[in-house]
Amino acid sequence: MTPKEQSRNAFKPLYQKIEQAITNKIIAGEWGPGDMLPSEFQLADLLSVSQGTVRKALEALTQSNVVYRRQGVGTFVSENTLKDMLFHFFHYKANDGVDKGLPSAELIDIELIDASPEIASELELTRGDGVIKIIRIRKLADKPCIAEQIYLPQHFFTQLDINDSLPNSLYHYYQESFNITINKAADKIRAVIANESDQALIKVRPGNPLLEVTRRARALDGRLVEYRISRVDSEQLHYLVDLN
Repeated sequence: MTPKEQSRNAFKPLYQKIEQAITNKIIAGEWGPGDMLPSEFQLADLLSVSQGTVRKALEALTQSNVVYRRQGVGTFVSENTLKDMLFHFFHYKANDGVDKGLPSAELIDIELIDASPEIASELELTRGDGVIKIIRIRKLADKPCIAEQIYLPQHFFTQLDINDSLPNSLYHYYQESFNITINKAADKIRAVIANESDQALIKVRPGNPLLEVTRRARALDGRLVEYRISRVDSEQLHYLVDLN
């Protein structure tokens, strides 16, 4: 921790320090996805603070979806299950309004590349660093609708076998296989025109309008672990965000 970070941390309310301490234990794997945390009383004893401080820290962690609480049972480490991913991170809906679930994913290519200046900038890497590039398409009712390019820093995914298949829900895979929990994602959306690559992947005519959604996803500890470009057939899907 740098002197600046130490100074900033010194002025945090106590509950925020406890919130960070619990988060650090989750990041370190002391409590894994789906594990029940010790009780408030046990955590207070472990961290040498009051139960009220622990309760406030757990409330903040619940709000940020790091943990979830089951009334009368306890507090659990959140899992990036398919259901959670669909609710929190997948914002595409069929234009006819019918909920057809999560489109299936089909892997087209996966390779290890050197980061280009653009990809290095998006992933906060140095040009030439190793990056895993994944190309896949998503299908709805067996019809291609989304072309995805996904870029992962190799040093966070050293055990990923590029010759292996990948599951539909990558965020659950990151958590289960690499102890990387996606906690925050920032999406940018713009209108683009389909090109020949889109025609080959999702069978749209060049010149057709598409939605392009670029995402930078971060883990619990703030690491930038994924950059994703999704090009969406806007005749089939739209992007929906519910604000509550």
